[in-house]
Amino acid sequence: MSEKGSNQPENKYSTEDYLVTQRRNSTKNEFNDGQVMGKATSNRWHNLISTNAAIAIGGRLHGHKCDIYVNAMCVRIKTNRFCYPDVIIVNGEPTFADPHQDILLNPTIIAEIFSGKTNTTDKNEKLESYLAMDSIRECLLIKEDEMRVEHYAKQNPKQWIYRIYNERDDVISLEAVNCKVSLQEIYAQLKFKNAEVSSKAAT
Repeated sequence: MSEKGSNQPENKYSTEDYLVTQRRNSTKNEFNDGQVMGKATSNRWHNLISTNAAIAIGGRLHGHKCDIYVNAMCVRIKTNRFCYPDVIIVNGEPTFADPHQDILLNPTIIAEIFSGKTNTTDKNEKLESYLAMDSIRECLLIKEDEMRVEHYAKQNPKQWIYRIYNERDDVISLEAVNCKVSLQEIYAQLKFKNAEVSSKAAT
C-alpha cells in the first residue's frame, strides 16, 4: 500500500488530465478526486512480500483463467479514484477502461502491503473503496514490518468476514480462486525479532 507520498494540494486535476500525464510519464502516481499522489518507492521487504505472494498463489492457479499483476497495474476503484495495488488477481477475463488496457476495472482479489509508516487515513479510505467494488471478492492487508495479514472475504454486498493471521503456521484460504497460501510463503526470507521465516508451502 502506498506510503504517504508527495501530494499536490494546491492544484486540482481532471481525470482526463491525470490519465494523459500518467501515460506519458514512467512515474506511477495515484489519483483521488483531483489530487495526484506520488506512490512511495518500495523497499526490499515490500518487494519480497509482493513477489512471494504472487508466486505462491500463481503456482496454484493451473487450470484457472486468472491474471496476476504485481505493483504496476492501475485500478479504477471509483470514477474519480485510481491506484496501484501491490498484488492483483483477476479470476476470469479482465476488463479495462479503454483499448490501452492499463486501467483495470474488475479485480477479484487485491493485496496491499503496508507498514507502521503508512498513512492511516489513506489506508482506511482505500480499503473502504475496495470493499465497495462489485468485482472484489477478497482483500488482503499485509504488514511488512511484522507478521500480520488481515483478510476480508465477501459474503454479500453488505457482509464481509474479517480474519487476522499472525502465526507462521497460519494458512489463508482464498475461496475466490480456490487456493491456500501460508504465512511462511508470504514472509519467506523476512526476519522478525531475529527469527527468519522459512518457506513452507500450504497444503
